Amino acid sequence: MQFRNSRARYGAVSASLHWLVALAVFTLFGLGFYMVDLTYYDQWYRLAPHIHRSIGILLFAVVTLRLLWRFSGTVPSPLPAHSRFEVLSAHLAHWLLYLLMLVAMVSGYLISTADGSGVRVFDWFEVPSLTGRIERMEDVAGDVHYWVTWALVGLGVLHGLAAVKHHLVDRDDTLRRMLPVRLKRS
Repeated sequence: MQFRNSRARYGAVSASLHWLVALAVFTLFGLGFYMVDLTYYDQWYRLAPHIHRSIGILLFAVVTLRLLWRFSGTVPSPLPAHSRFEVLSAHLAHWLLYLLMLVAMVSGYLISTADGSGVRVFDWFEVPSLTGRIERMEDVAGDVHYWVTWALVGLGVLHGLAAVKHHLVDRDDTLRRMLPVRLKRS
């Protein structure tokens, strides 16, 4: 597989970053869903949020890298069989996914730094608070984070179902050209 994108398919970097981001988003959602019901005496009470915040900060760096990579090169052309509606809705969905991810990560950061403290990332480094202590920021950012992550996962599931539909029903190369390895046509 080629390193960079071509007009026909995504390259290894784009495909790998795509699947890494997808895995991280769904993992963070599952961990976040799990950890909100933890009690003070649960062994995961402090560890789960630390892992969640650390992966979230790293994901922000990966998404930033992914956007820079996307803007620095070619993007594959839509497949000829795709309707104008499919092309436009795919573009809209992709940009909405990016927007939702960024809002989710920024709101998560604001929740974590509302008291003025920084975010420790796996004890490797600390991302400082940029806002300092702001009254009620944790509550407002928490509401935004909650709804945006549900919207992100919902749209992510729809995105995945659309790819599966293209693969199984339309029998086109939409999914194949985003895989980091080549699958033979059946």
